[in-house]
Amino acid sequence: MIHLLLTMISPILLPIYSSQLISAIEFVESSGDHTAEGDGGLALGILQIHQGVIDDVNRVYQLKWQHKDAFHPLYARMIFRRYMMIYATEARLGRKVTDEDRARIWNGGPNGHLKPHTLAYWEKVRARL
Repeated sequence: MIHLLLTMISPILLPIYSSQLISAIEFVESSGDHTAEGDGGLALGILQIHQGVIDDVNRVYQLKWQHKDAFHPLYARMIFRRYMMIYATEARLGRKVTDEDRARIWNGGPNGHLKPHTLAYWEKVRARL
């Protein structure tokens, strides 16, 4: 019951990132296909979410989301936002967070904003903005 309640009110409580950014990432990740499976079945849904992302979000927010929840676009977006609230913060980065930071962290993990290989991913996302 608590999981259902949190799921219902979460969109109200979570920061709203640019819908353009999320749409661009969804296009790059899955061409907007919420049934997509990538990386040999390890990445699921419209945002191609890996189990590690679910694990981090569940650990920090004491939730019980399952990997299959990534197939639901609303849940996928809530997972994305919560992941950003963990890793793409001004306190963590030591400066204002940009959409580039968010995209690169999404692609490369908690320190993705520092990894050179995520620059090409950012260029794909930026091209969709």
